[in-house]
Amino acid sequence: MEFGKVQPQEIPLIDFSLPPDPDFNRATFGNNPSPQKLKAHVGCVTWGSKDWVGEVYPPGTKDAQFWEAYAKQFSCMELNATFYQVYPTETIAKWKERVAANPDFLFCPKFSKQISHVSSLKTTYDLTTAFYESILAFGEKLGPLFLQLSDYFGPERFAELEFCLKQLPKEVPVFVELRHERWFSEKQLQEKVFSMFRSLNIGAVITDAAGRRDAVHMHLPVPAAFIRFVGNSLFPESNYQRADDWVKRIKAWQQQGLQSLFLFVHLQQTLAEPKLADYFIQQLNLELGLEMKRPQFFQKPLALF
Repeated sequence: MEFGKVQPQEIPLIDFSLPPDPDFNRATFGNNPSPQKLKAHVGCVTWGSKDWVGEVYPPGTKDAQFWEAYAKQFSCMELNATFYQVYPTETIAKWKERVAANPDFLFCPKFSKQISHVSSLKTTYDLTTAFYESILAFGEKLGPLFLQLSDYFGPERFAELEFCLKQLPKEVPVFVELRHERWFSEKQLQEKVFSMFRSLNIGAVITDAAGRRDAVHMHLPVPAAFIRFVGNSLFPESNYQRADDWVKRIKAWQQQGLQSLFLFVHLQQTLAEPKLADYFIQQLNLELGLEMKRPQFFQKPLALF
């Protein structure tokens, strides 16, 4: 993930502490918040790495079997393939069948870039209709959708964004990732856009990346969290410290009424990614009383020579 990427020498200089919750969240949880039984899913962004064979996937797993193997280890996938093209429903149905062995598994498809990055959001009705017709073939395996706006999509396009979101079908949850710095640097604009999300029952993606601490905005327009955790490949200790901070915050949200969580781990070191995802699962189970299934890792035999 290039968004928020910094040079390795910059990492020790960055304050990774999570900002306090904004007052905005009080209205989301209500005046009398109460703990909820949290529905939580934790997954990775990588899934097709050969390095996982014999470690995350059983020895001998073929490339064509990676999805089935991934779905047995994790409960959700941030599906970036849908960003690059709109697939026929027949293809989506086949993908659905490939993860059928895990009854809890959910796909979280990213909106097509033809919708989010190429065209005006006011002119994407036909594209959006085709996208929804495609991904609805996931059926019960469909999780929330993920609308990632470009780094250049700023507040001057607020009306365009609002128009688009109002047209979306209400049956499937949608989370929006804002990236332009002005959404976060100007408080009035920040309150305006998140209030609009709340009025339309749209969630906000929180992206925790080293070089964009403003994107760790902590606003929850709906009682659900979609977190993209971007780790530091050369500083594994800090990843686990940051994970602990997130678990504490998610626990606090649960006590206030958080209903669902989707958390995706991004790491350039592919074997570190599933291990950090497993750590999140362990700690969330321990601290929040959840029962998420942990991945089972395989031990590669030691080389004799």
